[in-house]
Amino acid sequence: MLSTDKRWKQLGDVLVNYCLEVKPGQKVIIAQNEIETWPLALATYESTIKAGGYPQIQMKSEYLRRAFMKYGTEEQYSWAPELEILSTEWADCYMALRGGYNLDLFHDIPADVLAKNQQAHGKVSTARWKNTRWSLTRVPNEAFAQQAGLDLETVMDMYFDACLLDYSTALTEWGRWAAKLENSSEVHLTGKNTDLKMSIKGRPWGVPSARGNMPGAETDNAPLEDTVNGHIWFENPGVLGGRLMHDLYLEWKDGKLVKATSSSNEDYLHKILVTDAGASKVGEFAIGLNDKLTKFTNDILWDEKMYGTVHIAMGRAYERRGGTNQSAIHWDIIKDLRQEGDLMVDGKTILKEGKLLFDEI
Repeated sequence: MLSTDKRWKQLGDVLVNYCLEVKPGQKVIIAQNEIETWPLALATYESTIKAGGYPQIQMKSEYLRRAFMKYGTEEQYSWAPELEILSTEWADCYMALRGGYNLDLFHDIPADVLAKNQQAHGKVSTARWKNTRWSLTRVPNEAFAQQAGLDLETVMDMYFDACLLDYSTALTEWGRWAAKLENSSEVHLTGKNTDLKMSIKGRPWGVPSARGNMPGAETDNAPLEDTVNGHIWFENPGVLGGRLMHDLYLEWKDGKLVKATSSSNEDYLHKILVTDAGASKVGEFAIGLNDKLTKFTNDILWDEKMYGTVHIAMGRAYERRGGTNQSAIHWDIIKDLRQEGDLMVDGKTILKEGKLLFDEI
């Protein structure tokens, strides 16, 4: 499965030398999910060698995961893959190449089974961000294009445009925007069936980049867990573990989740939110900044970076943002403000109906 598209090699170079900053002698895990990611896996492998690193490839697939949940016992599908966790202890860097897959793949997997398996894989995710310098990318394929309701050529062009940016220019602008949020105290989000407030006092905003996720970028914060009050409704479905939760609605009082509904997969939603004590708390609030991402794809890794959107994450908070909430899950859910809604920070409108207003404050 070779590809003559030179953009794969360009992106492999970006992943290795910008996202991971691989140095001579460093060990690199390349976790290849789905066979269609092979052109980028090869490009990343080659770039790692050129950088003086030692690459190792893991082959993973959601189809393999389905077999575990369909035929395994509870002990088996609740098992956190040990070699994957050990690989994060061996490696200096971890590059996850996650291919698209049919979101209906788990249609006959019971919600409690999927939730327990999701929790197990969350342990791998926790080990990755604790032990390595890491980056993730969702590599588009035909299945991805179908879930996005687009053709593959459009999706591929959007992916490469969003990843192969002039980072010296983009980072300067993103950094200038994020700097205007520093030392702020309160976030207030309004929109259709949405009125949500939370304190971010004393918590730093992230300097935008595309290192952790490709394509980037966002600026993120960890709200004070017990200050989240109000409700939020999502125009697009929440996505986790291959399940879509349409018309998702969440409501908190003093940080405690008091209501959670969806018009599809609501049983799965409730099981995810009781994964552990921290799963129902807001661990992150963030603003998408990448204007090359223009169409929703029902994929978190792309949609959360889209200009004109914000997102919250249920569960684990990042310590580097001052967050303290602990959980096996970190589930980003995207709110689209491009048609309706405003984001205010300390009473100043930062985002209005999809337009960022940093240059006007």
